Amino acid sequence: MKKKKTWRKVGFYICFILLLCVFLYPFYLVVLNSLKTNKEVILDALALPQGLNFEGYTKAFERMNYFQSFANSLIVTVGSIVLIVLISAMCAHLFARKNWKINKIIFMIMVASMIIPFQTIMIPVVKNFSALNLTDNLFAVMVFYMGAHVSMAVFMYHGFIKNIPFELEEAATIDGCGQMGILFKVVFPMLKPITSTIVIMDVLAIWNDFLLPYILLYKDSLKTLPLMTFSFVGQYSTDYSLVTSALVLTMIPVIILYLLLQKQIIEGVSQGAIK
Repeated sequence: MKKKKTWRKVGFYICFILLLCVFLYPFYLVVLNSLKTNKEVILDALALPQGLNFEGYTKAFERMNYFQSFANSLIVTVGSIVLIVLISAMCAHLFARKNWKINKIIFMIMVASMIIPFQTIMIPVVKNFSALNLTDNLFAVMVFYMGAHVSMAVFMYHGFIKNIPFELEEAATIDGCGQMGILFKVVFPMLKPITSTIVIMDVLAIWNDFLLPYILLYKDSLKTLPLMTFSFVGQYSTDYSLVTSALVLTMIPVIILYLLLQKQIIEGVSQGAIK
């Protein structure tokens, strides 16, 4: 029995290490090629660099106007996350606590909308935003992200709120607390684990998104980091050292955020699985 358990552990760790290598290999290649010259990357993208070359980072930092692009990405991401969390928490609380038929219908429609790919509505989005003069508008981009991501957030919040004892809200009502007070003073603090999970999932999706900003933001002063990274890709030639350096600079903020919130993310996922 002990030998079987030992072999199982060995097999588990081997599979884990192989899976880890599969996920980390693309990041390794990006970082590796960012430290090479463009000539080295073209000759052999898999070889080790002949020397540490940080010229790609300095050029990418200057040409992509990093601080401005970072600020644009930060504004869009933070603004979208605030809207998503607030709107979805309020909607989920209403759906979970009010047993109205219309609530069930709307909830089902919101859940069903999650299967609609963005590419199918991309052309109408561009036409409508252009007609309303909402292109080159960061707030308009935030509002669209809110609409696109709120369905998943409502679905996740809904399950958590249903498992919060309703007696807590009744006690708050007796103490004179209104609906908004109940939501933000009683219910919302208990949603911290799932909120952390929603935040990191949506931050990753919004921060790294290229398509929506590409079709709505045209001015260089409003472009996000992924858009400015794409500007290094030429029609006939591409400086791969510059592109990979820009990719690393784009990834750093998200990696830092994940490291800071990984405990809450794991807690939220595990609690969601239990509930």
